[in-house]
Amino acid sequence: MYNAGLAINCLSNIVTEDLGRELLPDLLHLLNHPNPYIRKKVLLCLYKVFLKYPQGLRLSFDRIKACLDDSHPSVVSCAVNVITELSDVNPKNYLPLAPAFFKLLTSSANNWMLIKVVKLLGSLVPEEPRLARKLLEPLSNIVKATHAKSLLYEAVYATTLCLQYVKKSDGSQPANIPQVVELCASTLRNFVQDSDQNLKYLGLVGFGSLLESQPKVLMSHSEHRGLILKCLSDEDVTIRTRAL
Repeated sequence: MYNAGLAINCLSNIVTEDLGRELLPDLLHLLNHPNPYIRKKVLLCLYKVFLKYPQGLRLSFDRIKACLDDSHPSVVSCAVNVITELSDVNPKNYLPLAPAFFKLLTSSANNWMLIKVVKLLGSLVPEEPRLARKLLEPLSNIVKATHAKSLLYEAVYATTLCLQYVKKSDGSQPANIPQVVELCASTLRNFVQDSDQNLKYLGLVGFGSLLESQPKVLMSHSEHRGLILKCLSDEDVTIRTRAL
């Protein structure tokens, strides 16, 4: 088993376009291997193959998609990682995977995998605005429930992106928008108040995204406005610049 894993790992480091083209069928066959260790290794190798041989992704897209329903959580996590990395180039190509990722969003307890899922779904919202209204509730639930700072930020930031697309063609929007906006604002305020400069910076970035759809949020909450104005005097130039 480990010898096979070593060989697959070697291939991922030396793969060329020609090697990828010739070995793709064998790699796809190994996605049926009974051992999840091999299936994980193959998925990670396929990412490197697709970088060298992009046509291979089109030829094996359905097989990669099927791995999101794998019986072993670690294989699902690898599939999510590979798809998320690939989607950075053109998220629109991955819209057909939205239902599978939404299912993971509402059923998975793996924080690191959820971070990837939230990022991908957030990147799909501009491509399919109707997705924004569907994501508000599960994202809000994550913001309320998680104690993991990394997942908390990704969820609240994705929520701010969704808020930019929740209005329907008739101008109406979901009834829970005020509650969602308040949740985002209070969560981001906690980030800005944190002593960790990295979290403070992320909080300011999140407020910037929230203001895109809710420009009055600082006017109606003097404590938020005062907190951001205070950041203009921060000793860190990146914090001052972001606050400005």
